[in-house]
Amino acid sequence: MKRSWNTLSQMSNGVYAVQDFERAAYRLVTEQVLYASDRGARMAYHLIEDHFDDYLAALAPLGIRLERNAHYRYVVAMPAHGEGTPVTLEETLLLLVLRQRYDEAARQGQIEDQGEVVVELPELQEAYQALAGRAMPDVGTLRTLARTLKRWGVCRLVESERDDPQPFHLRARPAIVEVVGEQWLQRLDQHNRDDDEADDDSDEAQSTEDDDAAA
Repeated sequence: MKRSWNTLSQMSNGVYAVQDFERAAYRLVTEQVLYASDRGARMAYHLIEDHFDDYLAALAPLGIRLERNAHYRYVVAMPAHGEGTPVTLEETLLLLVLRQRYDEAARQGQIEDQGEVVVELPELQEAYQALAGRAMPDVGTLRTLARTLKRWGVCRLVESERDDPQPFHLRARPAIVEVVGEQWLQRLDQHNRDDDEADDDSDEAQSTEDDDAAA
């Protein structure tokens, strides 16, 4: 059974205030992933890690389940239902491509100590074309997409050195394994159905125009 934040604060002998436990819960829900290696998230991560069962019980009524990875030291808040912030087709495709690159790096033993996988732009471009069947977004669009993916805790953008011909590279983060799963495939399928319905509506509209013209 969940203990109150006030009880946990008292048990910490004043080290943590009630607001610290509340802020940690809020950060986890809004940011979805908290890494111990991220300086700004370190305290929230440790609070949740040390009181995992309490946070588990606190968030369960909201339809949120928690997962943790002790090896790479992160916690993930996963919504039990697929509804939420609308995700664009471009965001979905980039996430799936990065997940594919992460899985491939894992098979080849190329994952770094903190669980990250470096994805260079030429490699990303090739994988994007192969998996999505279309050209990779331009650099400006890719920057914008990377900022969104960072918000979900699955990717971060690293600027290149001056002598590097590519402006930046991406780092797929380990929580991508939990976050980008079947739900994202369902979202891609929904995008495909939406496109098919749009094509059908366009064909129907064109047919109506042709009939009107013939009349």
